[in-house]
Amino acid sequence: MLESQSALTSPRFSVEAGTRVLVQVPQEATKGVLQAILAVEPLTWGDYDQVAFTTLAGVQQFRSLPGGRNAATDRAVEVACVELQIFVPKQGQALEPLIRAIYHAHPYEEPVIQLLPGARTCHRRGQDEGNPNRFWNQETADWVPKAHR
Repeated sequence: MLESQSALTSPRFSVEAGTRVLVQVPQEATKGVLQAILAVEPLTWGDYDQVAFTTLAGVQQFRSLPGGRNAATDRAVEVACVELQIFVPKQGQALEPLIRAIYHAHPYEEPVIQLLPGARTCHRRGQDEGNPNRFWNQETADWVPKAHR
């Protein structure tokens, strides 16, 4: 963990070291990749699990070089992809089963997977529940899932 984050303490939250994993994947393959991740990693975040973020579709580009499974291309090709983002409280060799699961489920020969050292905060249960900014202390917003209304 970065020194400035390891020195961060609070009675309101804890700080935990880990890895931010970013995976670029064709949109239609995202659910399969996420299910493979969840088979080996619950993606817990405090009182929640299966915590992941998927961006809107963007454009990934690449040019195939000689020697790979796909034929070499003269120019870059483009594929509509999303970026799946997760955080795991693991580093180093402990990430191997997760990365192996991504490789297995991903449709590419060479998936774009980035591993960024990071830290996250997790709330301390039972604090700040009367805060007027919490969604349960306001008129129900459209984004609030039906299960939490």
